[in-house]
Amino acid sequence: MKRLIAGSILGGALLVGTALSAYADSPNAAVGFGTLFYKGGTVRTVVVPSALPNSGMDPFYKVTNGAAGQLGIAGVAPGSADYHGGAWAVSFVSFNVAPYLLTSAQAVQTAAAAGDVTLTRVPGADFRCPVQP
Repeated sequence: MKRLIAGSILGGALLVGTALSAYADSPNAAVGFGTLFYKGGTVRTVVVPSALPNSGMDPFYKVTNGAAGQLGIAGVAPGSADYHGGAWAVSFVSFNVAPYLLTSAQAVQTAAAAGDVTLTRVPGADFRCPVQP
């Protein structure tokens, strides 16, 4: 019985280690997990993100060349009618002008409409990571 338990623990540890290593090599590994901007404030992530390629539904913006202090930007959060548990649909945001801080999805859309940024949807970088308000 002890061998079975030890084997299960070891197997689980190896599985988690392998998953995290694979995730670290994915395109979304450095999107600023831990704290994200949302509607001018911040929200915190609750679990380690996991890859969800081509399956995101919640808008997430990763600024590729932003100002100092730039975090990832969540378009929705718990309490939003269209929040799907943090199934993030990743778009990269690249500044075409001198970068400035973007702290909400509305700010991203306004910057895009002004031509200050270019948005590029990157479905292969979609991931799941719930947030708490």
